[in-house]
Parts: sequence; C-alpha cells; structure tokens
Amino acid sequence: MLDILLDSFSDSVKLLPFLFLTYLLMEFLEHRAGSAASDRIRTAGKFGPLWGGLLGVIPQCGFSTAASSLFSGRVITLGTLLAVYLSTSDEMLPIMISNAVPPATLIKILAVKAAIGIITGFFIDFFYINIMKKQKQDVDVHKICEKEHCHCERGIVKSALMHTVKIFVYVLLISLLLNCLIGMIGEDALAGLFSSVPVIGEIIAALVGLIPNCASSVVITQLYLSQIINAGAMMAGLLVNAGVGLLVLLRLNRDRRQNAGIIAILYGAGVLWGILIEFTGVTF
Repeated sequence: MLDILLDSFSDSVKLLPFLFLTYLLMEFLEHRAGSAASDRIRTAGKFGPLWGGLLGVIPQCGFSTAASSLFSGRVITLGTLLAVYLSTSDEMLPIMISNAVPPATLIKILAVKAAIGIITGFFIDFFYINIMKKQKQDVDVHKICEKEHCHCERGIVKSALMHTVKIFVYVLLISLLLNCLIGMIGEDALAGLFSSVPVIGEIIAALVGLIPNCASSVVITQLYLSQIINAGAMMAGLLVNAGVGLLVLLRLNRDRRQNAGIIAILYGAGVLWGILIEFTGVTF
C-alpha cells in the first residue's frame, strides 16, 4: 500500500510544473488578451495539430494535461487536443530505452505516432469546421473559473495556483484509486486480456490503453518487447494512452457529451490506425 501511495504521489507531482505554467498562461490570456490576441490564437490554431503532434512525442505526460486544460479554456482546437493525445509517449520511451531498443526503432515509432497525431488532428479540424460548420469558440477561461470557484479576480498567479492545487488533488486521488485497482488485479492478469486474434488484439489493447495510468502503457510496451502482442496492437494501445490528460479533460470541460465524443474518437482512431499498421505489415 505504501508503494502504491508513493507511486501515485510521485506521478502526480511530476505534473505540477506543467499545470501551473498552463494555468498561468490561460490566466494571462483571459486577463490581458483583447480581441486582436484572440484572433491571432484562432489563426495559429490552424497549425495547432502540427505542433501538438510534434510536442506530444516528448516523454512527459504533462503535455496531455496541459492540452486538456487549454482545450477546456478554448485556447486550442479539438484537432490539436487529439494530436497531442495520439502522439503522447508517456512511459513507452523510457522503458524501450532501458531495454536497449535500437535508436532507429525508437525514432521510427515516435515518427509514426507523431505523423498519426498530425494527420488525425488536421482531419478532425477540417471535418469539424468545414463539414460540421462548427466555429472555434473564443478564449474563455471563465468557464473553468466558475467550475473551480477559484476567484480569478484575485490575481493571475494566485488563481493559477488555486487551479493547479485543485487539479493536483483530483489527479492524485484518481491515480491512487487506479493504482489500487491495478494492484489488486495484477499486471499479469491485465496482460492476459490481450489476444493474438487479428483485430481483437487491437480492440483490447486500445481499451487497456484508455486506462489513465502509466501502468497501462508499461504493460503494453512490455508485452510488445516480449513479442506477446504485435505492432498493430502495441500502437493501438499507445496511441490512445493519453495518461491523466483524460482525467483533467473530464474534470474541467463542462460539456459531458463532448467529452464522451472525444474519448470515442480517440479510441476509434487508435483501433483503426492499429489495424492499418497490422494489415500493411509495418514493423518497428
């Protein structure tokens, strides 16, 4: 139990710098940005999926939490959010490095994840804006302030700190609960959920990858390195593994229907790309 508590606390503490800087940026935009600044943000958002896909491959789950916060404040587009989620590496890269995986293999995996994130992100934004005729909303941090009761009028730094503390406690409690659950089930039992049956492996891997905890990416990566699952299943599981970013999204974004849709799109994209990778014979 002590190990579970320490692991949960350690994983959550790593998010603090990202959370604080993100909320500080959002508070600055809310307090200082006029209509001209909002227009610039909206225009830059057209290229958001590109930057989201590239930054997401950096092995730090803080990027997914930052993206969730920025999306909830309507600073970035839906496509940018999904680009970050799909390219996020979480624990995959450190584990592969510790297992002496060749650098060329690591680069190929990261490049594929980034490319998938960028392509999917641009497609989502195009479909959302041009087909569904949905326009990106103005920057609005007030929605988060109202939900969190943070008294944003008291100052940018204080408000950012209050946001950070509230989300930190939330993530810590959920992470502790998930770690306890995984501890009771056992990683071996979790690994037993996978199957070598075509398509089913990708479907199950993506379900496991949706678990907002580093243990899921650890299990998927180790199973792939042990040659228990194939490249398609591995990619399906890691593509949807947005870490605690999903927890932050569920906590801050008030549109529950939209949250469900985002998770469904993320899961569907992970499964489809995983199946495509498997049937085209892509190897790493």
